[in-house]
Amino acid sequence: MINAPQSEFEASIGYRFKNPELLTEALCHSSFANEKRGALHCNERLEFLGDSVLSIVVSTYLFTNCQHLPEGDLTKIRAGLVCERSLYEWAEQIGLGAYLLLGHGEEQSGGRKRPSILADAFEAVIAAIFLDGGMDAARTYVLRFLPEQFDRQKTAFHDYKTALQEVIQQNPEERVEYVLVGSEGPDHAKIFHMEVRLNSNVIGRGSGKSKKIAEQMAAKEALSLMGKEF
Repeated sequence: MINAPQSEFEASIGYRFKNPELLTEALCHSSFANEKRGALHCNERLEFLGDSVLSIVVSTYLFTNCQHLPEGDLTKIRAGLVCERSLYEWAEQIGLGAYLLLGHGEEQSGGRKRPSILADAFEAVIAAIFLDGGMDAARTYVLRFLPEQFDRQKTAFHDYKTALQEVIQQNPEERVEYVLVGSEGPDHAKIFHMEVRLNSNVIGRGSGKSKKIAEQMAAKEALSLMGKEF
């Protein structure tokens, strides 16, 4: 399969390259470069740089937005955000696989869907944007992917649902349930709205990019209204 036009990829990521050769290199897998016998550079060096740029952007974001967390927790959250699984999910969001330059063998073996290849290429694209437009451009690009993943990692350290259940179960006759009350947005960027109810009475509301996150936010609000912050 021939890779899709790079202009389409630029439109999908919202960034127009001043030096298109950087994008070509970011999308070029070593299998393709080897077939071209050195006519093109593969994306491995850009991947190396992109990993560092990504780490700086994410670290700064966490340092600014999680001032209550100690260094150990920040390190764990960052590791979860920049792992191969997250990078693969982000690459899938922008359809990165369709734009890769792959050698024949890699193409036939399903390389466009291979998590490691997509994750590496995603980092290479970050580096290409950094070299082409500077840190501000790279930061803007990376931050568009962080909120959902950030919420997912953050709630791992603050399980508000469990905390609320521990408060409620002090009275065995009480019953808590979470109810989906609405959603909005396209399928790839949907926002869910949940209510947590105690004996059918609404005690908290929350929203998020997944039902689980929305439930956590509803439980957090309920705890806050009860005067139980943590």
